[in-house]
Amino acid sequence: MLSKYKPSINSHVVEKVILQNTDSAIKMLTQIRHRSNDYQFIQNSIIPTMHFQRSLPRLPVPELKLTCQRYLKAQQPLLSKNDYLKTKDIVENFEQNDGQLLQDMLKKKNDANKNTSYITKDWFNMYLTERTPLPINYNPLLVFKQFDSAYNNQLLRSTNLLISSLRFYKSLKANILEPEIYHINPKKSDTIQFRKLMKYLPESISWYGAYMYNAYPLDMSQYSSLFNNTRIPMANQDVLHNNTSGKHIVVMRRGHFYKFDVLDNQGNILDPQLLLSKIQYVLNDNIAPSNHPIGVLTTSERNNWANLRNHLIKLGNEESLRIIDDSLMMIALDDEKPGSDPIPCVKQYLHSDGINRWFDKSFTLIVCADGTSGLNFEHSWGDGVAVLRYFQDISKDTADFPRCHPENVNQVSLSADALDIQKLEFNLDEKMKCDIIKVKNEFQCKYESLDVNYFEFFDVGRKMCKKFGISADSLMQLCFQLGHYKLHKKHVGTYESCSTAAFKQGRTETVRPCTMKTADFCYAVSSKNKPSKNDLVNMIKQCSVEHSKLVKEAAMGQGFDRHLFALRLLAKENNLDIPGLFTDPAYSLINHNIISTSSLTSDHVWLGAFGPVVKDGYGIGYTILEDYSGAIITNYKEHSDGDTFRNALTQSLNQILDILKI
Repeated sequence: MLSKYKPSINSHVVEKVILQNTDSAIKMLTQIRHRSNDYQFIQNSIIPTMHFQRSLPRLPVPELKLTCQRYLKAQQPLLSKNDYLKTKDIVENFEQNDGQLLQDMLKKKNDANKNTSYITKDWFNMYLTERTPLPINYNPLLVFKQFDSAYNNQLLRSTNLLISSLRFYKSLKANILEPEIYHINPKKSDTIQFRKLMKYLPESISWYGAYMYNAYPLDMSQYSSLFNNTRIPMANQDVLHNNTSGKHIVVMRRGHFYKFDVLDNQGNILDPQLLLSKIQYVLNDNIAPSNHPIGVLTTSERNNWANLRNHLIKLGNEESLRIIDDSLMMIALDDEKPGSDPIPCVKQYLHSDGINRWFDKSFTLIVCADGTSGLNFEHSWGDGVAVLRYFQDISKDTADFPRCHPENVNQVSLSADALDIQKLEFNLDEKMKCDIIKVKNEFQCKYESLDVNYFEFFDVGRKMCKKFGISADSLMQLCFQLGHYKLHKKHVGTYESCSTAAFKQGRTETVRPCTMKTADFCYAVSSKNKPSKNDLVNMIKQCSVEHSKLVKEAAMGQGFDRHLFALRLLAKENNLDIPGLFTDPAYSLINHNIISTSSLTSDHVWLGAFGPVVKDGYGIGYTILEDYSGAIITNYKEHSDGDTFRNALTQSLNQILDILKI
């Protein structure tokens, strides 16, 4: 249970309101209530937010021998027998020679940086040096579950989401946001007694105290980048900009930018009615869509965007850009009404037309005209763990404690000056106007080439999988393998993201779901002389055991992808000859992830999706709940047929379920 702040209102003020019922007294009471901790903070954790950070274990550097074994095991289903033997020789040579040198260098580098992980800096740089445009290629989306309510209109939804976001922000900044902890036995550790005990443990040993209760605190270093954070394009390598003093937000509508404060000079969240009035003013500003929306420039190739941004600065737009960069957060108010159809929703939140977006912001809260709400987030600063926690907390807060109500909605009569709203203006020359149009057209070609499909199964989820004695995640991954095999009769590089947040400044590790177990099953179930149902059931269970083992290894920092990535980078940085393992065609093959997957399991998420990571690949965002499974599939139309793949996945899951239901 999370402890909440309780309002603290002086009794003499309450008495004054009751006895006099004057407008001034009511106003005074309202002001005090809105300045109270009950309004200002979403949580008041007994344990400080960063209490476990100092004592978190460090991400281990895997043993070179184990990494080589795991790598070969993942390569086996992808390669012919002869190609596998060639790769095996290359890997064994690497393990005995170049790999030993690089491993020693990596260990020394790791020992010299004890406050971080061996992968953190390199992983940040990997993202920031990538020149590919952000939307579709990198930025994922999350959409809130829809609810039929008088609160589900654009004005109330955006205002309440803003207030809940600010409450989350202030709790995080005050170090009173509940720490993220994975509880193996919640009845034992997810208790007030546990929290009180942890509070008094020194930070240097706090993690070990939680471990004694079979509870595992997670890394929260990424949370500081949720707010006031922007990725700024630079030549060859971008930078992350963070200005913690920012107390304003930027609202986008029809490609225009509006700036206003959401905190007062003391750092208090402004009155709900005032915040609602500010957003209502923007919605009531019946302005035409921008003819030259500069937000679309954030869809461009990064070096090109860096050059265009420099030109914008030369034209005198530095202050407006600074206001965007320094903003606490960004809200996009869209005119579209995607409704309850997942496909237009995914397109709206994954890319839209780019006119009403600033894809460089750490995240953008997006609220459509019909109240559909979600976010698009930039990926370099962090992963889904921090974003999903923020998403879930504000989803619950807006549902349980909305601060603005239908009766608060009034026609705004105050001016922009009275509401302290500044509309950002940009000086553009003919060159910049032409560049904006060019980028807009290029982005249109990009997003129009993207296809989106989905499938969903009701009554198929964790509960059913538990009955069959298999992992729900392995069921979905086996479905993806079988679906692709049905169409192409071969196995391909497959990526499943796994968080390593159990370690200090951990990011992600890769699970390789395409195994010899899944390959054997795909072959067996597709052959004319199928094994018996009992044999096929046993094969499915073996796939589940193998997959669960790979997931556990990855979560414990014992995958092979990040380790090899770090070793290859060390060779490059030290001007060493690149080892044969990394020039072997098999290395490129396994890292050409035709099937890229990520799961989003939350009762607050309706949709979660991302684009394919290679031109001829599929991006699969999937969800597994107690009695529901579903997936959003993205692909490029000119390279693959998403609808056919979706049908193959549906057939595959049905086929697996038929086998299990013996």
